[in-house]
Amino acid sequence: MRMYDVIEKKRDGKELSYDEISYFINNYCNDLIPDYQVAALLMAIFLNGMSERETADLTEIMANSGDVIDLSAIDGIKVDKHSTGGVGDKTTLVVGPIVAACGVPVAKMSGRGLGHTGGTIDKLESIPGVKTALSKEEFIENVNRIGISVAGQTGNLAPADKKIYALRDVTATVNSIPLIASSIMSKKIACGADRIVLDVKTGSGAFMKTLEKSEELARCMVKIGNNLGKKTVAIVTDMDIPLGNAIGNSLEVIEAIDTLKGNGPKDLEEVSLCLAAKMLELAGIGDESYCKQRAREVLENGQALEKFAQMIERQGGIPDVIEDYDLFKKPRHMYEFTSEQDCCIEKIRTDMLGISSMILGAGRETKESAIDYSAGIKLYKKTGMSVKKGELIATLYSDDTEKINQALETLKKSLVLGDSVEPQRPLILSYVE
Repeated sequence: MRMYDVIEKKRDGKELSYDEISYFINNYCNDLIPDYQVAALLMAIFLNGMSERETADLTEIMANSGDVIDLSAIDGIKVDKHSTGGVGDKTTLVVGPIVAACGVPVAKMSGRGLGHTGGTIDKLESIPGVKTALSKEEFIENVNRIGISVAGQTGNLAPADKKIYALRDVTATVNSIPLIASSIMSKKIACGADRIVLDVKTGSGAFMKTLEKSEELARCMVKIGNNLGKKTVAIVTDMDIPLGNAIGNSLEVIEAIDTLKGNGPKDLEEVSLCLAAKMLELAGIGDESYCKQRAREVLENGQALEKFAQMIERQGGIPDVIEDYDLFKKPRHMYEFTSEQDCCIEKIRTDMLGISSMILGAGRETKESAIDYSAGIKLYKKTGMSVKKGELIATLYSDDTEKINQALETLKKSLVLGDSVEPQRPLILSYVE
């Protein structure tokens, strides 16, 4: 087999066999195929697409290129949840404890943030003492003991995806549905769950900007999961508006705790309950109606909050943060942004709002960037709300006043102000099964 022939075949719009995909992935990982040939193949895939079978094969081969987590030592059906990324998306911190409190094991591996999207691991590490670099044994023991553990992904999880993504990033081949879907799903398959719930974001703060493209990605990932023996369901949710009011690591953890106390933003609560109910349904504890009822029950009676406290303690953190938010790192500076006029917020460019938070220090411009856990934005006005002159729109937090000045300019550009309020679309836009 020659790489030249594989490139030529895909260039001509033909399907690659399992063996041809395996040849290209495994030899590229072993540095036996040069970047320029893989780049040529990626462009051929970008232009000609991949069949459902090819995409599933690519995903499986990438998943098996490194560590594949064996969760068989954990009793019960393990259901994973993955979000395609957004601004203010702290649902894992709410959903995980709800599902665990209902008796379904949550063994979740999460990633760090990059660019305008936040990462669950960064948020958890803003809690004093919390450790996310867990051994496999610690991870499994935590789930068996308390029903939940959230850890960072191992360095050798789907290494083929990591290497190929780096090449896609510099060859204008990122925005390909088969390549995006196989990238996401290879890591989910390698994480070892029995069932998968996907939260596919759509809108200005999401990777996919249109509902049509988001649903196409959702369908592709659901087919991959089902073809590889993992029952998979996708929920397409709105990211034209930030989820909740907090953007930034410790700010988002505090908002998640407020939600677990029943005092959080209603949009965050609604999306979290929807995702949790679907995870419970896939785990087989009941039908959709019962699962929604059960999820709300453990949220309202405090069992989900208690499960979150147990997870913090098991992973080395201080559970007292649940009652004393002063235990979180505090920013040196804050700035209150108020309206200069009577107006309405017609639209938020959510990605720019995420970039504003990143400038403050809450996110990473590159993988090497340091994070300020206390930095971020607290929104008081969102899309569809009217604002009076002098009324508070947002508070910016950072250790650096210069960063606040820069972030403020970006935040102002993210807000589209007008005279009228338009009806907002639902938070839950569609289900793909």
